[in-house]
Amino acid sequence: MPKAARVYVRYVDAVNRVVGRAVMYLIFVMIGVMLYSSISRTLFDLPLSWAMEMGQFLLAAYYLLGGGYSLQLNSHVRMDLLYGRLPPRKMAFTDTITAFCLVFYLTTLLIGGVSSTRYAIEYQQVNYTSWAPLLWPIKSIMTIGIALMLLQAIAIFFKDLARVRGEEVA
Repeated sequence: MPKAARVYVRYVDAVNRVVGRAVMYLIFVMIGVMLYSSISRTLFDLPLSWAMEMGQFLLAAYYLLGGGYSLQLNSHVRMDLLYGRLPPRKMAFTDTITAFCLVFYLTTLLIGGVSSTRYAIEYQQVNYTSWAPLLWPIKSIMTIGIALMLLQAIAIFFKDLARVRGEEVA
């Protein structure tokens, strides 16, 4: 495997590891927002118009920014009817095909995300709720998460290609 591919894999893995581990703590922020909303509504009879939407935004950030790390750890969902019976090199070959398909899908998703984010910034798009938050911050975060997943999918493709050739990329 070329040195450039090894360096790419090492840096992408490092970035997604740092981002993924940092983003894990967003769950506590989301729990705090939902708890604050529940206490406000039940104890003080003061419903918050922003809490549910903020929880949704935090959840979107949580799973999209953590997606690359999830791919890196191989902790995503996989249907295993025949795959588990394959020898390691054939598994790696199968993984190169699925990684290529994933790269294609994430590239398409990234193009749409960039376009949607650009639109939200240009027209100051807001959500149609009583809170009416600007949408460009969450769309930007979502696009960054998709980009990180795309970079990780390419790194996985390189790793699988190396395994097909009998090499290991750490």
